[in-house]
Amino acid sequence: MRIGELSKKTGVASRMLRYYEEQGLISPTRLDNGYRDYQDYLIDRVGKIRGLVDSGIPSRIIVDILPCLDQEQDIVVRNVEPGLRDLLAQERDRMSQKIDFLTQNRDAITKYIAALDEAATEAPLASAS
Repeated sequence: MRIGELSKKTGVASRMLRYYEEQGLISPTRLDNGYRDYQDYLIDRVGKIRGLVDSGIPSRIIVDILPCLDQEQDIVVRNVEPGLRDLLAQERDRMSQKIDFLTQNRDAITKYIAALDEAATEAPLASAS
């Protein structure tokens, strides 16, 4: 697929996709005419990159994290930046809090839907009397 199609499917601007390529985060193939060809697996990868970028993780660190997201493998740590561990721990904790919050909201909505369903089944009985 061309860059415009990847942009539409991911919601990430073409300019940003080119930046991801410059940073080594995505690697499209080149067609004989020189155009970039983006494979379907990059849709998911761009989403992961966007999530990490939105979390405040620099692209130079994302390059090292991405292989861990794509497949299971041994993690090799080299040239660790000072504060990286703390940054990642903070981000993990923030994600956990967000997951907990979303889980609570989902459960509350589920209960409300159940109450709506119960009210809908009781309503015909109340109007019949």
